[in-house]
Amino acid sequence: MKEIILGISFFYHDSSAALLVDGEIIAAAQEERFTRLKHDSSFPINAIKYVLSEWGGNPSDIKFVSYYEKPFLKFERILENIHSYAPSGLAVYLQLVPSWLKDKLNIKKTVNHYLNELGIKKFEIFYPEHHLSHAASAYYPSPFQEAAILTVDGVGEWATTTIMHANGNKIKKLKEIKYPHSLGLFYSSFTSYCGFKVNDGEYKLMGLAPFSDAESEAVQRFVSLIKKEIISIYKDGSFTLNLEFFDFSSRLKMYRPKKWQELLGIGPNKNLEYDVDETYINICSAVQLITEEIYLKLARHAKELTGSKNLCLAGGVALNCVANGLLAEKKIFESIWIQPASGDAGGAIGSALAAHHIALDSPKKNNQDSMKNSLLGPMYSELETLEFLKSKGAEFDVIEDFGSLSRRTAKLLEEGHIIGWFQDRMEYGPRALGNRSILADPRVVDMQSKVNHKIKFREGFRPFAPIVLEEDSLQYFENIKSSPYMLLVTKVKKDLLTKREENFSKLSLKEKVQFNKSSLPAITHVNNTSRVQTVSKESNPKCHQLLSDFKELTGTSVLINTSFNENNEPIVCSPKDAYQCFLNTGLDYLVLGNILLKKS
Repeated sequence: MKEIILGISFFYHDSSAALLVDGEIIAAAQEERFTRLKHDSSFPINAIKYVLSEWGGNPSDIKFVSYYEKPFLKFERILENIHSYAPSGLAVYLQLVPSWLKDKLNIKKTVNHYLNELGIKKFEIFYPEHHLSHAASAYYPSPFQEAAILTVDGVGEWATTTIMHANGNKIKKLKEIKYPHSLGLFYSSFTSYCGFKVNDGEYKLMGLAPFSDAESEAVQRFVSLIKKEIISIYKDGSFTLNLEFFDFSSRLKMYRPKKWQELLGIGPNKNLEYDVDETYINICSAVQLITEEIYLKLARHAKELTGSKNLCLAGGVALNCVANGLLAEKKIFESIWIQPASGDAGGAIGSALAAHHIALDSPKKNNQDSMKNSLLGPMYSELETLEFLKSKGAEFDVIEDFGSLSRRTAKLLEEGHIIGWFQDRMEYGPRALGNRSILADPRVVDMQSKVNHKIKFREGFRPFAPIVLEEDSLQYFENIKSSPYMLLVTKVKKDLLTKREENFSKLSLKEKVQFNKSSLPAITHVNNTSRVQTVSKESNPKCHQLLSDFKELTGTSVLINTSFNENNEPIVCSPKDAYQCFLNTGLDYLVLGNILLKKS
């Protein structure tokens, strides 16, 4: 009889579900994609229904369920934290403890309630630790049989950072940093201070940071101030936070505004557009530099502890693709594999894999990436799509031959049109990887501004990632042969760059964004870098075909690839979601499988 494991994460943010059959990842999805509530933390009932349908087996055959952390250990940390801040911890007690006593300690009861209704009735529940779930999500799908593992996030039960060593199916914890000392919470605090939303806007801080000169006196002054007063960094990458500057332990707020304003000379940011004060940009740059310093030191220490040539990464901080790119560039490890769903959503896969390999002692057999390019979500038939479009009275063309559709789409892109591209199975994790994507021509100078303002409805400084034929990647980008998950930032080739004016550093944020930085201006960031996704014929044949056809027309095998969604919306899941986004935004065309729609 086959071993079926259901992995789940919920209650905090980015609830998700994943299903393994004899250790193979069959399906995984985030709850937000079905409810349309970004970062939905509710019980992932819709995601579970989906993974069951993708599997197609009898729910009663599921004998193992794995939840991505240990609730009692997490509650212990919360109680100890409240006690240490008494009596000021009373507000935290009143806000957190009732929900814990009612729901969060009764995970088994909650799981039983929902799963019994789905026909899953007799099963054993595993509770791997939060950071073990992260580690398992990174190591077991990787192509390695031995590796160092680094997990960095806000906080799990107690751990905020761990170094582990994996060999075969075993994972051993070697070192950890415990709450309240957290690189994720450090970064999120500055995210909030600079005007962005915690657990959502961290990549905005990362994207704003390069608009300052990292070597400038202003940035280095903030680096010195922050390292002197807010965070102490040690040789092995460990660190401690000065808790006088933070409020997440005592009042459930990220930081103490008065203390920060006294130190940094400016209050919390309220303005997020082009006239954002240069001081915040300098702060963003300083915080990113400090994060990179810690990240590299942790990686070097992991190398010292394990002697491994391979590194696996997970946890929310592993989505910092700038730090990942720097880590790859430094060649501390020969090979790096990063879980594409590195945040809490990936805990569903990680907990299921931990149950399979550790609790049930199953060997690790794969010697290649087994994440299936993270295309683990639902797909929709042409019949379903046609029925929906007809119910809306939509006008469309059905192009049965995909080659013809691809060539026509490539021509539309060459003409400057922006296209919603919806194909096959949805991506798992925060990145659109070519199946739920918005695509455009990166050669157009004002395309970055156009997509940001007319389609994404977001800050104009936000950069766009390139998607490129894997076989051509080194023609455009430095040191990137394969990057299928869009998790590494690297430099654009020098021969593609435009010469800059002598006073470039003195230009305004808006002027820097609008400057024609290279022959691919829409995917070249202000510091001449890009967050690259490579596509092979094996990983995504349809996307590879489209890029090949665009290359045939233009000589360029690169496109803008950004997630198919509006700002503050989850990535689209269904044809209905895609059609609604098409209507609500400045998209010119929509491709749903072999169906093409034009904006009337």
